[in-house]
Amino acid sequence: MLLKTILALVTSLEVTAHAQVPVVRIDGSSTVFPITEAMAEDFQTSVRGKVRVTVGVSGTGGGFKKFCRGETDVQDASRPIQEKELQACKDKGIKFIEIPIAFDAAAIAVHPKNTWLNQITLAELKKIWSPEAQGKIKKWSDVNPAWPNEKMNLYGPGSDSGTFDYFTEAVVGKAHSSRGDYTASQDHNVTVTGISQDRFALGYLPLAYYEENKSKVKVLAVVGGEKSPKKNEGVLPNRETVESGTYFPLSRPIFIYINEAALNKDWVSQFVKFYLKQAPQIVLEVKYVPLPTKLYVLGNERLQKKKLGTVFGGHSKIGLKLEDLLSQEGSL
Repeated sequence: MLLKTILALVTSLEVTAHAQVPVVRIDGSSTVFPITEAMAEDFQTSVRGKVRVTVGVSGTGGGFKKFCRGETDVQDASRPIQEKELQACKDKGIKFIEIPIAFDAAAIAVHPKNTWLNQITLAELKKIWSPEAQGKIKKWSDVNPAWPNEKMNLYGPGSDSGTFDYFTEAVVGKAHSSRGDYTASQDHNVTVTGISQDRFALGYLPLAYYEENKSKVKVLAVVGGEKSPKKNEGVLPNRETVESGTYFPLSRPIFIYINEAALNKDWVSQFVKFYLKQAPQIVLEVKYVPLPTKLYVLGNERLQKKKLGTVFGGHSKIGLKLEDLLSQEGSL
């Protein structure tokens, strides 16, 4: 009986102590999650557990819903905040600072034993993924007669994903414009598993997830069309081609958004400063593409001067230089 009483008391003290530890609340993109998760672990170690950091994965869209209701301090985003989200934040009086933290890309992946395809054109991707393709483009041969007369099984992120938003805008020409008859998941590992087990599968996922699974899937070079810096030439996604923008149009920056009011909490401010200081190293460790040093400098300036709002005007901007955008004033 005495032992039970002591155990109950210890448990109660642990719960009380845990409840008193300040918390940095983060949610959003599954693409940005590996970076922020690594940051959270390193930060908590550096402060010896005096601050707790929680990192959720609701997808970019799902995360912005929480962020614009004031439920989170930091939002992970794999594309810029959109018009509806800007309005939702405005309605709730949520002001924010937008900071890019890395480059990523949407990688086009197939099974390693896919022998008929090493590159794919932007036009072919649009033919496969446009809403009009549903019910019509069912087999590989429906895209190109030279390809197998076999069912094409498609995989990709769900509609709450920033990768989905960016891919549809870059490939189809309009965000959220996509066929719906594919295996969709917020967990990019589901896409990896599906493609790795199906010779006739094709899908898209963040580059970092491909880098972690090179033995399981094969990545395709992309012929980006007339606006591509490498016209009529397939380009593989890697650090060099993503940073230079030659992997067009599927290279993109990824972000964190910080609730301005949350910065008044010392532990949130401390975490964000830690995040930006460690970003170049951590981003590389988790196999994303770091920004050039000057862009991290610009990001730090945005934080220090509390430059509010977005420089993207409520939609993704395909092919524009991030450096030029960051020099602009944001809008709320």
